[in-house]
Amino acid sequence: MTELTDLTAVRLLDGYRKGEWSPVEATRAALERAEAIQPEVNAFVRLTADDALARARESEERWRRGEPQGLLDGVPVTVKDILLQRGAPTLRGSKATDPAGRWDEDAPSVARLREHGAVFIGKTTTPEYGWKGVTDSPLSGVTRNPYDPSRTAGGSSGGSAAAVALGAGPLSLGTDGGGSVRIPASFCGIFALKPTYGRVPLYPASAFGTLAHVGPMTRDAADSALLMDVIGHPDSRDWSALAPPPGAYTEGLTGGVRGLRVAYSPSLGGQVAVRPEVATAVRHAVERLAELGAYVTETDPDLTDPVEAFHTLWFSGAARVTEHLGPHQRELLDPGLREICAQGASASALDYLAAVDVRMDLGRRMGDFHDTYDLLVTPTLPITAFEAGAEVPKGSGHRRWTGWTPFTYPFNMTQQPAASVPVGADGDGLPIGLQLVAARHRDDLVLRAAHALYEAGAASADPVRPSGS
Repeated sequence: MTELTDLTAVRLLDGYRKGEWSPVEATRAALERAEAIQPEVNAFVRLTADDALARARESEERWRRGEPQGLLDGVPVTVKDILLQRGAPTLRGSKATDPAGRWDEDAPSVARLREHGAVFIGKTTTPEYGWKGVTDSPLSGVTRNPYDPSRTAGGSSGGSAAAVALGAGPLSLGTDGGGSVRIPASFCGIFALKPTYGRVPLYPASAFGTLAHVGPMTRDAADSALLMDVIGHPDSRDWSALAPPPGAYTEGLTGGVRGLRVAYSPSLGGQVAVRPEVATAVRHAVERLAELGAYVTETDPDLTDPVEAFHTLWFSGAARVTEHLGPHQRELLDPGLREICAQGASASALDYLAAVDVRMDLGRRMGDFHDTYDLLVTPTLPITAFEAGAEVPKGSGHRRWTGWTPFTYPFNMTQQPAASVPVGADGDGLPIGLQLVAARHRDDLVLRAAHALYEAGAASADPVRPSGS
């Protein structure tokens, strides 16, 4: 028998509609799963069981009356502990954040979930201020991979990825400034979308500026489309938010890929050394796109690795986000974060503007590229999950997390929509992700192509079962 924790949000809602199960049952199941997985994977900063069950009971009554509150009424959700959630401290993975406070405001995406009746079951782990591509912090320790707890879940939205993969709520809100929803999605075998910048409003504004996106982390593309229909609308607190989308993302899912012009870049023109098992899994999925009617060309975008410019922007943001801390608070910071803050603080305004120039030119080149190709396909990452508790794989020679994430951060620079789709596993059973990228504002194409892969069986929505289940 299928467990409630194995179901997508779309299927849960269908069951509520038909009276097959209730929001209270689904919420209890999600909370029990969350409590069961926490000792092994450490996906949560806190669980909010009492509030969740109270909201679930209210939802159950609305469904009984045939008056659901919105598109997600009664669906258990989790929120990365970077985003404000009313009634719950947002500590951002830092001992330097005081948990005492009013905590009386929702971030825009959280507010939209609340308006649509979602049930908040907990806040998920993040590295301190979301600064790196793995999830460990001085505050909450190491978050581990659901497929192998000795490995990392990735980051910085690692807690969200592990929670979704293990069935502790089908939907989660993550943030992505250089790959932070796509990296853990790839390592944990789930779907995640970094939308076009501004499509999902962000407040308070991120110190990482327009690199930072809010995005859905879900079991499959259909759930992400549903979540985008809820959170992808403007909020007056974000001056950079886009106008409402022209239509519902869920309505555009079924168009398929026939006739789409797909560029397949296995290694960004030889710039990235990709592990053979990763390359093979991604190639097989690309071949499936061709079988489904896409016009696939193996080619590379005109993309020179912008890592130095990204570091200038990212490290400057880190320096800014910690600028208010006193000497004692700085001593509490992750040592790696202290290091990049020092580098960011030494950058001049001219250094920053030079990095912006690199970014603008990269955006121009990718704009030209998408005049020819509707979608770009790459591996999400060149590797699978490595040892937990480390910023970089042992023996890799990389100094920072950007050394092993060359496919993700360029598309934060360009603000394009990009998603990670699970397309297989390596010999150790660790998930492999494929990245889909489209031109700015074409989030619908990314979701459509990803949904086609799920429908064709080339991507998986199967949850991981926790030990002993």
